[in-house]
Amino acid sequence: MDQNRAPVLEALQAYRERGYTPFTPPGHRQGRGADPRVLDVLGEDVFAADVIPVNGLDDRTSSQGVVEHAQQLMAEAVDADQAFFSTCGSSLSVKSAMLSVAGPHEKIIVPRHAHKSVISALILSGVSPVWLSPHWDAERHLSHPPGPEDVRELFEAEPEAKGMLLVTPNDYGTCGDIAAIAEVCHSFGKPLIVDEAWGAHLPFHPDLPQWGMDAGADVVVTSVHKSGAAVEQSSVFHLQGDLVDPNVLKAREDLLATTSPTSIVYATLDGWRRHMVQHGEELLTAALALAHATRDSINDLPGLRVMGEAEFIGKGLAHALDPLKMTIDVSGLGISGYQATDWLREHQRVTLGLSDHRRVVAHFTHADDHRTAAILLEALSALVKADLPAPPQVDLPSPDELQLETAMLPRDAFFAEVEQVGAEQAVGRISAEVVTPYPPGAPAVLPGEVITQEVVDYVRSGLDAGMTLPDPSDPELKSFRVVVRKP
Repeated sequence: MDQNRAPVLEALQAYRERGYTPFTPPGHRQGRGADPRVLDVLGEDVFAADVIPVNGLDDRTSSQGVVEHAQQLMAEAVDADQAFFSTCGSSLSVKSAMLSVAGPHEKIIVPRHAHKSVISALILSGVSPVWLSPHWDAERHLSHPPGPEDVRELFEAEPEAKGMLLVTPNDYGTCGDIAAIAEVCHSFGKPLIVDEAWGAHLPFHPDLPQWGMDAGADVVVTSVHKSGAAVEQSSVFHLQGDLVDPNVLKAREDLLATTSPTSIVYATLDGWRRHMVQHGEELLTAALALAHATRDSINDLPGLRVMGEAEFIGKGLAHALDPLKMTIDVSGLGISGYQATDWLREHQRVTLGLSDHRRVVAHFTHADDHRTAAILLEALSALVKADLPAPPQVDLPSPDELQLETAMLPRDAFFAEVEQVGAEQAVGRISAEVVTPYPPGAPAVLPGEVITQEVVDYVRSGLDAGMTLPDPSDPELKSFRVVVRKP
């Protein structure tokens, strides 16, 4: 195929040049009906690019195959058999993939540190999770993807499991051994789904961790808005082999997806793929060099350390590390990552994604350059001198204390008769809600799990220290939603 083509962008350009007058959505009519005050902020071009796909980018019957052509080009570019564009983010793509492998009351192996979108899929589907413990670093209190032997032991113990979901890379950039885990899954005749939301860039440079399709995974989900150059909500799920039926996968996606996809997402996915095929290795080579130099400069700042392979990779830890993720330990300054993130935003106009009780993560992409790296270094230099107060302590549970008993299916607990009880009364009760430190979005408590004192202390002390917990019904965590006890 001609990878220099960009079918969606070409169709959008043709739509403009032909001067169509639409009597279809979107109702703003390429911005003519938009409030001028909105146009002042967003500009007219955003609205001009917002064209309905059916009888807009394409004709009434989609006979030109505009989106299908773009998806075929994406699949070829990353060595997949098929690719599907999602305009609802990887949260939808992961749900679609899981529902294509297992149905109500069937089992699927899921790492306990999975994103809350995975939990949503379990609630929606009624699938029974077989929890797989991640590799826990108790000293640093963070988790890494599980290893192949962990997967083998669980398939031997749960042979009826329909497949497995693996999350890699995680928010800290640590990666699992996809190839070895795929080999284990396939030895049992089971498919491997990889939630590779942070790995859209991996196919395009040899010095990055191995891309899921190249490693033999059956379905790989990527968030191109995270590590690529598409707009928010841009996701692709990729398929290969014959363990997952493409018709079933598409049907599950249709069940969950919007019937009004935006051409803006399609166009930016299409353009990003072409850009990466043409210039991706060159751009990522520059990004890797920049990240390496910036890492060294940050390590020269007193009180800061960028965690690397020495801390992340090894027996019982991770298999590989994405060097474009810089996990900066700020505990040497006597502060928390929450404080650092808030201070950098307020005083230096620098925003970061993940923060926890002792770390922040600066994520580089091919869009960064020496100017943005210099801004980050200047901001961190100012942070070193900021003399922030000591943070409240977070009561960190041990890895064992984070492994809660599952008493009900997530779906059954979520839709059960519930009540709101005080935090102390919640201990020993079955949770009916998700309690998720965000980011990274790996739940501390799931519907169906038995709440413990250690986890209550963890999330409540974390909230006091600056942890963001967007899910609980009581945002102050003075009470929890639990399943009503039957007499």
